[in-house]
Amino acid sequence: MDQLLKHIGEEELLNRLKRFVPLGQIDDDTAEINTRSHELLVNTDVVVEGVHFNEKTCSPKDLGWKSIAINLSDLACSGVDQILGVTVGLIAPPDTPWNWVEGVYEGMAEALKKFNGKLIGGDCSKGQEKILAITVIGTLGPLRLHRSHAQPGDQILVSGSHGLSRLGLALLLSEPIPNYKFLTEHLKSQAILAHQRPIPPLKALTKLIQCKPRQLPWRAAGTDSSDGLLAALQGLCKSSNCQAILNKESLPKHKEWPSSAHWDNWCLNGGEDYQLVLSLPPLWAQAWMEEWPGSKAIGFIQNGPPEVSWENGAKIKEGNEEFEHFSEQI
Repeated sequence: MDQLLKHIGEEELLNRLKRFVPLGQIDDDTAEINTRSHELLVNTDVVVEGVHFNEKTCSPKDLGWKSIAINLSDLACSGVDQILGVTVGLIAPPDTPWNWVEGVYEGMAEALKKFNGKLIGGDCSKGQEKILAITVIGTLGPLRLHRSHAQPGDQILVSGSHGLSRLGLALLLSEPIPNYKFLTEHLKSQAILAHQRPIPPLKALTKLIQCKPRQLPWRAAGTDSSDGLLAALQGLCKSSNCQAILNKESLPKHKEWPSSAHWDNWCLNGGEDYQLVLSLPPLWAQAWMEEWPGSKAIGFIQNGPPEVSWENGAKIKEGNEEFEHFSEQI
C-alpha cells in the first residue's frame, strides 16, 4: 500500500527528497550559487494538474522529466551557456502517494543528469491539486537571443519538426484523429515521446554559437515554440516590429506527417514543441543548416506590419488548436 503524504509529514518528506540534491543543500532556506564573472538567466514555469498533465498523459517520471525540459528550453532560446541549478516548489494534496512524488523527482533527476544540471533546493506545501513550480538558473553565453533582434533580410529557421507533441497528446487522450489509419507506428511513437519527454534544444544552440561566421556580429533573434510555432513567430514580429513571410511548402513537418489543412494547423498551432525559432542573417542561417541536421529555413523577415503571412500575401490566422495557458488543454 502506498504511503500518503499526510501520513509522512513535511519533515520526513524533505528528508526523503534530500537524496535528489547535493549534501547539505536544502538544510537552509536558501540555495547558494557561486558566480563572479557571468550574467545569469533565470526562468520559472508552473506545471498544474488538469491543465498541463493528468494520469492519462503523463507518468510521474515523465512529468518530472518534462517539467525540467520545458524550463531548459526557455533558457536555451535565451542563449544559456551552463545550467547552474534548479529549485522546485511542490504543492500536493495530503492524500498524494509518496510513490508519485518519488517518481516525479526521479524523472527530474534523469533529465538533470542528461542535461548537466542539479537540484539545489525548493519548498513544499499541501494544496487541492498537484502543482510543480520549477525555477532554473543558468549563465549567459556569448549570444543573447531576444525576440526583439529580428531584422529585415533575416531568414527564419527552426531547429526541428513541429506538431508532434500535439499528435502525441491526441493519441494519449484517444481523440479522433483524421487519417489515423495512415499514421505509421514510428510516427505515433515519436509523437508520444515528443509530448512526454521533450528534448530542450541545448545542442542546437551550441551548434548555432559554434558556427557563427566570424565577420558577423553576435546579433540574432530567437524564442522557442512552447506555445506553438505561429505564436513564436508572432512574438518575434511584435517585439521586432517587422513582418514574417512563410513558405507553405517549407513548414517544419516530420517526414511521415500527413498532408491536409488539419495537419498544417497542428504544425503551426499545436504547441509544446520546444524547438528554437530563430531570425538569422543569411550567412549564419546557411552555416547552421549545415551544422544542425534538424534545422530548416521556413521563411524570411521583411519590413511591414508585425504579423505573419504566407508568400502570396495572405495573413496566417490563428487556428482553433492554438496553445493557450488558460484554456482547457486536457
